Amino acid sequence: MHWKDLEVWKLAHDLTLKIYDVANNFPKDEQYGLVAQIKRASYSIPVNIVEGFSRKHTKEFIQFLNIANGSLEELRYFLLLSKDLKMISNELYIDLENQSIKISKMLNGLIKSLRTKRK
Repeated sequence: MHWKDLEVWKLAHDLTLKIYDVANNFPKDEQYGLVAQIKRASYSIPVNIVEGFSRKHTKEFIQFLNIANGSLEELRYFLLLSKDLKMISNELYIDLENQSIKISKMLNGLIKSLRTKRK
């Protein structure tokens, strides 16, 4: 198995691609502020899944999945902020939030599964 086979990675990667597309439409004066932060938070999710998967110990994988979850929550805040600042529509916010919730559930399920395996 490879990290590219993980459904949670696929969904997180897809979310990152969407975020990059959305962020390119933000005001130019946000390029070094909110745009940089939202992009960093989004790519941190699949990156940490990849890094954790590549580790040789389950405990480390779980640690990186928790970091990915933290980045996801950070992204969710940036999406809320973007909506409230009228940089994204409510409809787009709901779509991205729903995908984020699905990823969160998948990450938490994977963490729970790995913890169970360790016992």
